[in-house]
Amino acid sequence: MARARLTIDLDAIVANWRALDAMSGPHVTTCAVIKADAYGLGAAHVGPALQAAGVRHFFVALAEEGVLLRKLLGIGPTIFVLSGLLPGDEAPCKHHALVPCLNSREQIERLRTKMPGAPCAIQIDSGMNRLGLEPAEAKDLGHLIRGLSPRLLMSHLACADTPEAPQNAAQRDAFATLARDLPPMPLSLGATGGVLLGPRYHFDLIRPGIGLFGGRPFGKAQPVVRLSLPVIQTRTVQAGEFVGYGATWHAPDTRRIATVAAGYADGLLRTAGHALGGPAALHAGKVRCPIVGRISMDLITADVTGLASVPDHLDILGLEQGIDDLADAAGTIGYEILTSLGGRYERVYTGMPSAPGPA
Repeated sequence: MARARLTIDLDAIVANWRALDAMSGPHVTTCAVIKADAYGLGAAHVGPALQAAGVRHFFVALAEEGVLLRKLLGIGPTIFVLSGLLPGDEAPCKHHALVPCLNSREQIERLRTKMPGAPCAIQIDSGMNRLGLEPAEAKDLGHLIRGLSPRLLMSHLACADTPEAPQNAAQRDAFATLARDLPPMPLSLGATGGVLLGPRYHFDLIRPGIGLFGGRPFGKAQPVVRLSLPVIQTRTVQAGEFVGYGATWHAPDTRRIATVAAGYADGLLRTAGHALGGPAALHAGKVRCPIVGRISMDLITADVTGLASVPDHLDILGLEQGIDDLADAAGTIGYEILTSLGGRYERVYTGMPSAPGPA
């Protein structure tokens, strides 16, 4: 069957959460960010696995994601919505007990008028200039915030994956200073990178995301995904012959070339191909088989000359080439590799808990 197989190790995700949780003190709550369908890996499986492991607070990007997660996890966990309270979000937030992270005066007013008394979080901009109330604005709105039911004051670091960046300490200090001017509530600044920066960035609640799924900057993370691509055909290519669109790769001598069933329609970025910034590789066990020619919509070609025999499948993600290795070859980041993985894969989950965790 010409269908690639994506294997997702739920035990590894849980182990990564536990490792990040262990980096903080006993007073710090460790949450899980599973926006974008758990970074493309399937919130329907990842959410219950983390809940069974003890996670009680989750973050998603959109109210619609929160509704789906609530149906999966039941009434127990807290589900924060990072985009806040947009027009039309009032009903789903109210009916599914979602906690919007309010980012603007307009969102605060919307909550006060449409959902009075509902729990919320307040997001402030500590220097990233993306989402959140400006510090001066937050102070001016302090009297309104006091009239809400805030569960969390949060901000986001711009350069946490670069520990030496001076912006990290500047944002931390700005966040701590502003928190003193607002009503007391739990504080959260650190995502995965912030967790790794140490206790001064942990405050009351940490919210790892990419680190759960095996990506940088959590270098000690267990690998989570394996992507195996079926071999459709192999052929011998003589010296001087080309492979793929644009004739961008020519065989230096006689080579054996395998064609596998996957491509950029499956989220395997074209820039990872030989001619456009790679090469990435496929793997047969530990043996590297470089991608040659361009990655096309449904097909990838790789040099398998070094194999004694060509297996039925070759891996493009696994122990030998992780999401960040493939990202480096494609000139991007591991986040994009994960969230681009397409819908044509056969998805296999390992380590699924036998029963859901307590609500």
